[in-house]
Amino acid sequence: MAKIRVGITMGDPSGIGPEVVFKSLSGQKSRAEFVVIGDKWVFEKTRGQRPEIKGYRFVDLGNINRKNFKCGKIRPEYGRASVEYLDAAVDMICSKEIDCLVTAPVSKEAINLSGMHFSGHTEYLKEKSGSKYIVMMLLNEKLKFSLITRHIALKDVASNIKSSDLIKTALLTNEALKGFFSIDSPRIAVCGLNPHASDNGLFGNEENSLLKPAVKKLKKNIKYIYGPLPADSAIKDAFCGRFDCVIALFHDQALIPLKLSSPSGGVNLTLGLPYVRTSPLHGTAFNIAGKNIADPVSMIEAIKSAIRCTSNQKKA
Repeated sequence: MAKIRVGITMGDPSGIGPEVVFKSLSGQKSRAEFVVIGDKWVFEKTRGQRPEIKGYRFVDLGNINRKNFKCGKIRPEYGRASVEYLDAAVDMICSKEIDCLVTAPVSKEAINLSGMHFSGHTEYLKEKSGSKYIVMMLLNEKLKFSLITRHIALKDVASNIKSSDLIKTALLTNEALKGFFSIDSPRIAVCGLNPHASDNGLFGNEENSLLKPAVKKLKKNIKYIYGPLPADSAIKDAFCGRFDCVIALFHDQALIPLKLSSPSGGVNLTLGLPYVRTSPLHGTAFNIAGKNIADPVSMIEAIKSAIRCTSNQKKA
């Protein structure tokens, strides 16, 4: 099989994206063919005194003003530049110049200051690809989570949970576990919303009214799906290897155990796109940008995951 061609966007040029991309590439050797999309001058500035690395191609958009460039700054021009990198990468995906995409972190604030409405990579790529439904899967070496809701206030979670969303999320998750991770018969746990999964309606009725009927329907298509289960038990059992993935109902239900079990090695994988897209589980970290102290582990794992998932997808 030919090497997987991985496109990597540099992210916000003022954040830690250029640094973690550079550090990640220096350890990849010949695992794949890499194309970095960004501003070459900023990328080289990140390199500093470190030796130049080989084995990648750079698509230089040259869209950063060098005269007043500074790391750690939220500026509209940097937000606009980061979206231009993303658009160029999507064009390369569509023209089959690259097989998959890894995105370094961007600043939603900087992008919105530039006059663009941007709620996140996941939503933006969904719109650009015309995908009908997407799922955010978060994973590390021990756990995989698919999220029903993403970046919404906790007080709004219950009203945003729909049986139809659980069904679509579970089906996409089951498909991804088979295609991306080569798991023939995935075992999926569905978390309850309330403590103890409401103890059969003693406190909260979402489990009985929304989740149980959806899981019952899903059993026709997914042999090993269980729930709704108390979230703490479901996650503990997944950590011990009894489940391949857990469906979480809200952001922190997944992120807290994920980061406790692997503080710096988490990966975000978008399901439902016509290609594999991953990203590290951290932001722009403007407070440490330009100081050469950013940890590249999450970016390294995002690159490895993109290669592994794309390779498995091609074999399927």
